[in-house]
Amino acid sequence: MKRPWIVGLALIVLAWGAWQWSRRAAPRAVTPGAAVDSVGSGVKSARLYFAAPSGDSLIGESREMVEAVGLHERVAALVSELDRGPRGGGVAALPAGTAVLHVYLNDRGLMTLDLSGAFRRGFRGGSSAEYLAIASLVRTIGANLPDVRRLHIVCAGRPIATLGGHLPLDQPLDVADWL
Repeated sequence: MKRPWIVGLALIVLAWGAWQWSRRAAPRAVTPGAAVDSVGSGVKSARLYFAAPSGDSLIGESREMVEAVGLHERVAALVSELDRGPRGGGVAALPAGTAVLHVYLNDRGLMTLDLSGAFRRGFRGGSSAEYLAIASLVRTIGANLPDVRRLHIVCAGRPIATLGGHLPLDQPLDVADWL
């Protein structure tokens, strides 16, 4: 007569062994989520615009940047690179220390870009410097974020009428007009 409890015990031991073996093998397996995460964090080429050394136009510069996931992170990275200045022959056009506080993009392509107080406090220059600072910002945003059709610039959470007294900033700027 066979003892059923021995067969049952043997099945339990075999099941437990298979479970232990599968647990040890699992960390070596690549899960679909891990593959997506590793592919998602890449490098992307960005187009940045800086003032020409002559001060009469903008020059474009390509730069490899870590690809940011969210809108705020992408815009903040672009503005940070503009603040760092060019690696080639251009000149930084944004006032030093300019950073992104908040970014909002509605479904009609209107981006409200809230910049730090350094954007306004640090501006020194006349009409050409003002044009180059705004054009650098608008062209860089437009070149890298095609969903943005209009850009409304505010500073430290408040609307600003102008940066230096020459270009109105109280209304959104059409990106196409600056390209």
